[in-house]
Amino acid sequence: MTTVFVSHPSDKVEQYFGAKATQALRSIAQVRFNPQASELSQDELVAAAHGCEALIAYRSTPAPESLFRALPELVAFIRCAVDIRTVDVAAASAHGVLVTQASPGFAASVSEWIVAAMIDLARGISRYADAYHHGAPAVPAMGRQLRGATLGIIGFGHIGRYLGDLALAFGMNLLVTTHDEITPTVRFGVVADGPATSRPMKLIGIDSMIALYQTLADALDAFRGRVTARDARASVYVDWAAAEGDVRAAAEELAIPAEVSRVEVFAVADLLGCRTAVDLIGSFDEPTEGRTIARRYATHLSAALGTPAFALCDLLAAEH
Repeated sequence: MTTVFVSHPSDKVEQYFGAKATQALRSIAQVRFNPQASELSQDELVAAAHGCEALIAYRSTPAPESLFRALPELVAFIRCAVDIRTVDVAAASAHGVLVTQASPGFAASVSEWIVAAMIDLARGISRYADAYHHGAPAVPAMGRQLRGATLGIIGFGHIGRYLGDLALAFGMNLLVTTHDEITPTVRFGVVADGPATSRPMKLIGIDSMIALYQTLADALDAFRGRVTARDARASVYVDWAAAEGDVRAAAEELAIPAEVSRVEVFAVADLLGCRTAVDLIGSFDEPTEGRTIARRYATHLSAALGTPAFALCDLLAAEH
């Protein structure tokens, strides 16, 4: 019987599998689970998965060439996520390992949530419910309907396309734009840019109605309150294996690029395995020079940390 190792932290197994799926898996294979409530280091993973033919990998479990070399019995690496950027697919093929990934089946659920959030923003439903639960008077306000409003979607991948169909069904006008421009007349702005989503989606929290700006960068600047309108920014994202403190220390040691006036390091929500971001802020042409600056800095930062770092523009490109 095939032996399978599941790398998910023990407290995530119920969320990702559930008893029924776990029982079904055990009916066709001998199954080992990660005993820890945390992700395993590569050495721990190699020891735990030794002798297994298949590895069902948590969304952020990396798979460099050294992993496949250390697990000669492995024939399948099954990633429970869409992103396989941290998997060395070429190395897996060289070692005779099949790599699979999940399909983007979350487009419907995310798009439905966005529609619900737009209705809430337009009608103040959460505000009224909160007032009721606290015994406070609810102040009436004029709501806005979705029909006839214009929805601006930045990026047009799986989520963007599905959301566009829903918007048209509601009778909304639809505007699809690039990563860096959105018309200021749009009433509802939605970002569906994959790896960058968790940062620009903060747009929704700016005020009771979404504030709109000439560019996405301007909106992020206004929200974060740290960068002036004249500053350009190039962003680098670092793999989760490097702690924020280590990234900060490495950034302090690296030479600041000539075009950059300051470097900021901060934690971000998990972006396909990246949990720390580095902003390179200065005077340069963001669409052209910014890409080169970010890629060059990512290379130097990777070497300093021994951990992958990526230019944000490349993460966006990989998503599409």
